[in-house]
Amino acid sequence: MIRRFRLPSEIPLEEYPKPEEFVKEAVEIVNSAKDEKLTLRVMGGMAVYMHSKEHEALWNKLGRLGQRVFTDIDLAGYGKQRDKYVNFLRKRGYEIDNRLLMYYGKIRQIYYGPRIPMVEIFLDRLSMNHVINFEGRLEMDPVTIPLAELLLEKLQIVKINDKDIKDVIVLLRAHDLGYDDNDKINLGAFKYQGLFDDWGFWYTVTTNLKLAAKKVDEYGIPDEDKRVVLDRIEKLLKFLEEAPKSKKWEKRAAIGTKEKWYIEVEEWH
Repeated sequence: MIRRFRLPSEIPLEEYPKPEEFVKEAVEIVNSAKDEKLTLRVMGGMAVYMHSKEHEALWNKLGRLGQRVFTDIDLAGYGKQRDKYVNFLRKRGYEIDNRLLMYYGKIRQIYYGPRIPMVEIFLDRLSMNHVINFEGRLEMDPVTIPLAELLLEKLQIVKINDKDIKDVIVLLRAHDLGYDDNDKINLGAFKYQGLFDDWGFWYTVTTNLKLAAKKVDEYGIPDEDKRVVLDRIEKLLKFLEEAPKSKKWEKRAAIGTKEKWYIEVEEWH
């Protein structure tokens, strides 16, 4: 029987783990998993933070670092290792939610823990408003999902909020565009993830990039940060506009937003 663990919102602020405790635990999970020949990589805002620590002043300017900045550790993994993840995390003191395991265990696992309140593992893909595939990509970075997929994780959100837009801005400030995964946002990954075959995904991403460009002015960030971010958004939009598209993409583009172009996301925890 699962022990009673507290959800992040149930933990008093004076007891709540500090951001560095979340990061420390996430890195330890990834490295300990490697020792057991398991693949896990950090996702989400925590991964953005890990890749942009030299821009902590920008994080603070945006008001992104604060109390309860992290509520859980989001991880990407492989479905073929799902059973091993359960045993691995149990050894670290986490318990899986068996009720959710029954319904979602093939694609997603959720754990509750004594130190960090919650850990989630997305298996093989992130299937939210759009789908991001992990196959062959998790090995590109030693700790997190690759930068391109990390950016897409934020940009695929149809009803994107300020928190995620700020993560987009910080990530684009910290990393340039390129054609490999060596500390760059790999433009090749946008084709790999299907943006030039799936108009809906492309539309959501380009719409959110344009919104991020508008928000840069609203947030009042320093001029140099603004210049770099806007330049990279402009270059990325140009790349996405000019890249060759499939006939499937063109056919769907003709329909546009008259039909739903994204997946509805179910809230389940």
